[in-house]
Amino acid sequence: MSTAGKAIKCKAAVLWEPRKPFAIEEVEVAPPKAHEVRIKMVATGICRSDDHTAVGSFVTPLPAVLGHEGAGIVESVGEGVTTVRPGDKVIPLFIPQCGKCKVCEHPEGNLCLKNEVSKPRGTMQDGSTRITCRGKPIHHFMGTSTFSQYTVVEEYAVTKINAASPLEKVCLIGCAFSTGYGSATKVAKVTPGSTCAVFGLGGVGLSVVMGCKAAGAARIIGIDINKDKFAKAQEVGATECISPRDFQKPIEEVLKEMSGGGVDFSFEVIGRLDTIMSALMSCQDSYGVSVIVGLAPSSETLSLNPLLLLTGRTLKGAIFGGFKSKDSVPKLVEDFMAKKFPMDSLITHVLPFEKINEGFELLRSGKSIRTVLTF
Repeated sequence: MSTAGKAIKCKAAVLWEPRKPFAIEEVEVAPPKAHEVRIKMVATGICRSDDHTAVGSFVTPLPAVLGHEGAGIVESVGEGVTTVRPGDKVIPLFIPQCGKCKVCEHPEGNLCLKNEVSKPRGTMQDGSTRITCRGKPIHHFMGTSTFSQYTVVEEYAVTKINAASPLEKVCLIGCAFSTGYGSATKVAKVTPGSTCAVFGLGGVGLSVVMGCKAAGAARIIGIDINKDKFAKAQEVGATECISPRDFQKPIEEVLKEMSGGGVDFSFEVIGRLDTIMSALMSCQDSYGVSVIVGLAPSSETLSLNPLLLLTGRTLKGAIFGGFKSKDSVPKLVEDFMAKKFPMDSLITHVLPFEKINEGFELLRSGKSIRTVLTF
């Protein structure tokens, strides 16, 4: 029996308030309105950004259904939708691409003005939500809300992908992999023969390592206090790994000594002000490039001496690896299918959706690289 045009009752993980476990609730997901798409989710990754939101350091309207790194199948579409149709395999895009705004029209811009990251509203574009629970409206998250068996997104926030792709793996292209890989290849523009330092060896950090390797870096130094991550980092391309706890001096001084004056490229993939500064100071004074990749708490402000930049260093950042999402995600899926990078090695745990809180504990304890939840 077709569900098109009808509300669907299903399970979703609702975050009612910060610092509380997710509640598996029965929700009602309304049919898509014009230019909207309803997706049956198949798999979703647990990202550190979801955890930042769950603990309250990234503020978004609550109660909400979180999740922004997923893959699924189109269940139905609203009036006027032309780019996807029921049955298509798709990836929801937490950085949309409307194709019409000033940013989308700029060749280097990718933070579409219709994004839900800069100023989270927690609604669809018309100001309403498509998810209700116990008769109450539930907010959306980053325009995707993938922690639900069904979700509704704007047409410009979803893209069709290869029908043969394994959704339980390519869901990582919805955030972690693209964010890290693009930060190296597209944002930093890592050069062949260069030396790179990657601060933080989680799922996104390891994707940075893969990007550095793909760009031809000669030396890739992984930095993390959790040595359990070193083997995986070296498996995907790190040439050496170090822990700041093994040294009596600041890690930036260690890196300068290791690299003969400073690394060519550094990446902060943790989201801490102190490591952002360490990454910047580890760069070569005259031409080093440091990229902020991790999501720092929204309430904190970075303070730095302008001389760190005056001599020639570059500090930059980008979201989603600088990729224009609708254009790039299908291509990245094709590259994965062609075995151009070992993205699936990031997945250390696969759990049923109902065990979402267990998945977050694995993340917080440092026992997982990426946990994928399946529906």
